[in-house]
Amino acid sequence: MNIIIVLVPLIGTIFGVMYYYNSKEFIELLLAQPIKRSSIFLGQYLGVAGSLTLSLVLGLGIPFLLYGLFKSDAIFDFALLLVTGAFLTMIFTALSFNIALSNENKIKGFGYAVLLWLFLAVIYDGLFLMSLIIFKEYPLDTFSLAATMFNPIDLSRTLILLKLDISALLGYTGAIFKQFFGTNQGLIISMLMLLLWTVLPIWRLVFISKKKDF
Repeated sequence: MNIIIVLVPLIGTIFGVMYYYNSKEFIELLLAQPIKRSSIFLGQYLGVAGSLTLSLVLGLGIPFLLYGLFKSDAIFDFALLLVTGAFLTMIFTALSFNIALSNENKIKGFGYAVLLWLFLAVIYDGLFLMSLIIFKEYPLDTFSLAATMFNPIDLSRTLILLKLDISALLGYTGAIFKQFFGTNQGLIISMLMLLLWTVLPIWRLVFISKKKDF
């Protein structure tokens, strides 16, 4: 689970930024051709995100298949693990492309991309925990759910923890999450939020690429 939650977003972020900056001259060459900008940038994004997603699915799926995954009761939990990993790969690859496209300086682009991953993976959890402690006297049910929704890493972690039936370790907050995310409606809403986290950066990527002057 830690590999999916922490390393997969980091790999997607680093590879997305590296690929954009290393292929910048090739992009400028393609822009001189009668090709739509949206086709160029979407093609590059889908190439990077697709290859990373495929490597994740095959890298985790093949060993588990060899150990008899289809005969196990955990096949649906493992499928959820792969789905959330694929979403995180596509989300952070799109975010890294947005950052790289908005910053001509390679050092700044790398710095902002790593900072974004660090914020969503580590700093956000600290701020979330501090807010729960400071405002513990107030009803925080809705706030906890909303704060989880606004971070794809936290949302994926919560879904996986609930499927592993260890939500009791989360205490009172875990009971709230179990009540919402443990239902079919909560699962559908969570998947829609992950899909929204994927679509919005892609839309912004296409929007910026159409107006950017190379």
